[in-house]
Amino acid sequence: MPIAVIALEFDPFLHVGGWGIRLETLGLALAIVSAVVVAALVARLTPADPGSANGAPGGATLGPADVLYVVLAAIPGALVGGRLGYGLVHLVYYMAQPAALLDPGRGSLELSLGVVGAAVTGGYAARLLTGSAGPWFHAAAFPTLLLIGAGKVALALGGAGQGVPSDAAWATSYIGPGPWGSLAPDVASHPAQLFEAAGTGLVAIALVRLSIVGWFRVPDGRAWLVAVGGWALVRAISASTWRDPEVLGPLRAEQLLAVALAAGCAAIAIALDRPSASRGAGAGGVSWPDPDTSSRDATNRLLHGRQERT
Repeated sequence: MPIAVIALEFDPFLHVGGWGIRLETLGLALAIVSAVVVAALVARLTPADPGSANGAPGGATLGPADVLYVVLAAIPGALVGGRLGYGLVHLVYYMAQPAALLDPGRGSLELSLGVVGAAVTGGYAARLLTGSAGPWFHAAAFPTLLLIGAGKVALALGGAGQGVPSDAAWATSYIGPGPWGSLAPDVASHPAQLFEAAGTGLVAIALVRLSIVGWFRVPDGRAWLVAVGGWALVRAISASTWRDPEVLGPLRAEQLLAVALAAGCAAIAIALDRPSASRGAGAGGVSWPDPDTSSRDATNRLLHGRQERT
């Protein structure tokens, strides 16, 4: 049995009077609240019109109060997508017992398709609110990474998400009565949940840096695609240390889903980038001629041609 260099021993409950609250649950709640608050703050700075390249002063911005509507709309999509993803990860079991997929008491949720499902229903609600979902995805880019990264740290507070056994210097184990969220918590293992949290943090830093240098002037949703695509790649790498079985060569089912998600984000981002080349010069594209000037020029050319013929 590997001996952990980092042995974690603490009470996974916060005791208040006669009540006990799991630190993992509390951490997840704080992650959700923090992400929603940050999303509301970013929404106040995000132009509601995706054609506003630099957010013209005085232009309409997204309504912070509407963030709650979008979040509520994203929840059913996240649940359905997460459940379908979990079914794909455990395909053999659910093919034998398909009815179990509808039983929330059996199994859990998968994150990659959960994010996709949330994007579908949340994006639909956002489009109904303002006519365009792009600015909402733009505003949700950093909050999405914040929620995922902080959520992974919360898992570590409950001993959940441990990877395969390891004797590496960073291997962790949980000692004490717990209860802990991973099987054999006392066995030194890769802290896979913290690997993903750290990688997500790096993606968030890169996203902020790219925003500062002007990569995402147009609030068309590409910032969210870059954020989620980057996280998906991080997830695919960190999932190599998970305890799930390999299903295709050295790849686990979660890795396949994460790679597919990253590829999908890249494809959509490229598709969104193509029409931007024909936008105004403020968006970095071709500068269209002024309609009034163009019409006057055309009229002058027409009159000049008639005079020559005369």
